Amino acid sequence: MPLDPIVSAMLQQMEELGGPALNEMSPDEGRAMYLAMNAETSKQELPQVSDAAADGIPIRIYRPELDVVLPCLVYFHGGGWVIGDLETHDAPCRLLAKQANCAVIAVDYRRAPEHPFPAALDDCYSALQWVQSNSDSLLIDAGKIAVGGDSAGGNLAACVCLKARDDSGPGIVHQLLVYPATDASMKTKSYVENGDGYMLTRDSMIWFWNHYVGEDHRDNPLASPSKAEDLSRLPSATVLTAEFDPLRDEGEVYADRLQAAGVSTFLKRYDGLIHGFISFTDALPAARDSVKLISDKLQQAFNG
Repeated sequence: MPLDPIVSAMLQQMEELGGPALNEMSPDEGRAMYLAMNAETSKQELPQVSDAAADGIPIRIYRPELDVVLPCLVYFHGGGWVIGDLETHDAPCRLLAKQANCAVIAVDYRRAPEHPFPAALDDCYSALQWVQSNSDSLLIDAGKIAVGGDSAGGNLAACVCLKARDDSGPGIVHQLLVYPATDASMKTKSYVENGDGYMLTRDSMIWFWNHYVGEDHRDNPLASPSKAEDLSRLPSATVLTAEFDPLRDEGEVYADRLQAAGVSTFLKRYDGLIHGFISFTDALPAARDSVKLISDKLQQAFNG
């Protein structure tokens, strides 16, 4: 279907504003730009939003209810492993906590290029272990912990699931992968079709991958989960993709492989949308629908 008219207007406005492309910026410039892009998003009120640390890793805890044991989503923000932080993804985390009626613990993992692979993965996995170990004091049901993220955060969630399986680590009931980066080769058809003109570009993804893994780890399944030979015995999955996204095909191929490996997997492509749509809930009805869908899938996993 054609590009959503609201998205088309957003892209036109960005083009008129001009400015350098992300891949022409320094990491700090990219971080400032990304933060500014997300600064005005409205935020769901919650009874508890508090900052803490998981063995030294900054986290933010969102709770829709106080003094009751809740299931938990451990969330890893997007931003290409380079940009993004707790602030850029504060709004979607608040919405997910409210609509899924679960605690959300967002992880402020170390970012590349200052801290290349595997620093981000190590932080995400350590935070998951900490949540499980401290579930009683956090008022979290240790048997109902999911992981999730968008874009690079979806990559990290998928890789955390692989690591937890292979290392006999914390139990995970579900993996939420929102337009995940799964393949460092960048050779899919959607990179050709959507590599320029839809906010996230092929050149930006080259910039992200180069900062995160360089040339040394592109075939490591814990950096590029599509390289994993065995996807069996992983948590059930919800995978969302966008039609006009260079990452569309790799997310869908990964979902298909999960399903073929015996993992219960729900895949939905959002036609007419671009990468990053989960952050556009103020403007896009389809983005609001996606948060509702995610919340429903999380509740099913927690109650399954």
